[in-house]
Amino acid sequence: MTEKKYLRWYNKAGYGAGDIAGNVVYALLSSFVMIFLTNMVGLSSGIVGTLIAVSKLFDGVTDIFFGALIDKTHTKMGKARPWMLWGYVGCAVTLAAIFFIPADMSAFAQYAWFFITYTLLNAVFYTANNIAYSALTALVTKNSGERVQMGSIRFMFAFGTSLLIQSVTVQAVAALGGGAAGWRWMAIIYAVIGLVTNTLSVLSVKELPEEELAESGDAAAAAEEKYTLADAAKLLCANRYYLMICVAYVLMQIYTATINMGIYYMTFVLGNENLLGVFSWAINIPLIIGLMLTPVLVERFHGMYRLNIGGYIIGTAGRALVIFAGYLHNIPMMLVFSGVAALGMSPLQGDLNALITSYSKYTFLTKEKQMDGTMYSYTSLGVKIGGGLGTAMCGWLLEWSGYNGLAAIQTASCLNMLHVMYLWIPMVINLLITFLLFRLNVESENQRLKDARRLAGAE
Repeated sequence: MTEKKYLRWYNKAGYGAGDIAGNVVYALLSSFVMIFLTNMVGLSSGIVGTLIAVSKLFDGVTDIFFGALIDKTHTKMGKARPWMLWGYVGCAVTLAAIFFIPADMSAFAQYAWFFITYTLLNAVFYTANNIAYSALTALVTKNSGERVQMGSIRFMFAFGTSLLIQSVTVQAVAALGGGAAGWRWMAIIYAVIGLVTNTLSVLSVKELPEEELAESGDAAAAAEEKYTLADAAKLLCANRYYLMICVAYVLMQIYTATINMGIYYMTFVLGNENLLGVFSWAINIPLIIGLMLTPVLVERFHGMYRLNIGGYIIGTAGRALVIFAGYLHNIPMMLVFSGVAALGMSPLQGDLNALITSYSKYTFLTKEKQMDGTMYSYTSLGVKIGGGLGTAMCGWLLEWSGYNGLAAIQTASCLNMLHVMYLWIPMVINLLITFLLFRLNVESENQRLKDARRLAGAE
């Protein structure tokens, strides 16, 4: 039977454009806020990193809070669209405010200004907007094919926006006069772009009536069991596969944080900050290609286990060769091997959600408890903690090495640390993830448990 279609092409494209707004915030902060604060404002990288890590703890907790709040919302616009619309107004204001730290403030007041605006942006406004945006996929259509298309289009807009921001921001800041003023104008421009695209995305779709969603069991009451936090923690800790993938998640976020600090390496080691955009293309294009191929490869490899291991072996080898090329200062070789590493790492990026579903199934087969939503919520918390820890670690290492954001030339100890951060740490992290992947054959274990249940039923 053919599923009813709910969306036209412009609804899907309009929805996907919402991730332009989300990645305006994410890409600008993850790639550039640290260097702005250290080089333009003169703040300590170690203290800034610590403040980001603490802020991420609040950010992870509010995920669960806003998810519940959206479920209880009932307006003419629907459940999610009001939060998505008005949440981004706060995003735009606080994104600009981060780059408007007054120069005549005391250092303590500047740190407080950053922490308050950064936490409001991430833990309140961005979380409200992003959770509502993600929830729209299930609220505007009941057609499974359309939901997959919405996710794919969103993915293309997300990576395209991040790639563009990493490619043009440095040159655009210089064109706007450079210095702190250039960064402030850039933040305003990005905030306006995000506000416009987010509003267009909200207006491009319409939520289905709750009664219609409930008819097919798509409403919030769809077979989701209720747990206390203590019950959920016990169930998750009993799932060794889930614990290992959570560790892998944290390691992946630390990896991303060190790569996002690449502008320091480009500026002080390679001597050209504009190379950040070139490296961004070399990493993201193979990553996007690999992600597009992942569904086909999963079928070809008869599951995710061997594909993920093989991919990360390639990814680890690629990062090892980046180290070799880096010490030779051979930029073309670094670009090629960075692309090889990204291509190898892409399958795990693409099938992570499917893996979590498999881990949830393992809990069901062993404990007879269904907890898909709980696993995704706690995984999101782990991602944010990992991202905060990774950024904090980079800040601490820069501070320990003697980095001076106001100096044009850095000390030898700082340059050595930049090699460690951008070359060695990513390779070591990939090696650790590869080791974990060898122990993550949950598909085989689930099949064994199913077979055992079947035999027990036959008896």
